[in-house]
Amino acid sequence: MSYPILITIHLFSAVMFIGVVFFEVIFLESIRKRIASDVMAQVQEGITTKARQIMPYVLACLFLSGLAMANHHFPGFKEVMSSNFGQLLSVKMLLALSVLMHFFTAMYLSRHGKMSCSRFKFIHLSVFCHQVLIIFLAKNMFYITW
Repeated sequence: MSYPILITIHLFSAVMFIGVVFFEVIFLESIRKRIASDVMAQVQEGITTKARQIMPYVLACLFLSGLAMANHHFPGFKEVMSSNFGQLLSVKMLLALSVLMHFFTAMYLSRHGKMSCSRFKFIHLSVFCHQVLIIFLAKNMFYITW
């Protein structure tokens, strides 16, 4: 697949995933205290249900396109640590892997009825922080040198 198509898929997938997490962390958490806990639980359940339906596909597109783009820069991932760009890309990929682990944890907890409000908040805040770092690296790894 051509690089422009990969980057387009990657960007749209990232916007969808980051947008959902941004909404949950910034907007949803700010209204939590203003809404009755039973209503908030229903809202949280609705979001979780929809996330289970679409986010696996969004994340698959995001990660597969990201891996394909990384392979474009470092075929077979050889010598990835030989440049600043490669080192920062490796950090970005580790952060992304951590986000994926958070997602799998959230899916597991949701499916087994163990997703509490505090776990929901912690996972989303952690993923949000990871995403901020990933965005920073994505926008600056071509320019950061040491």
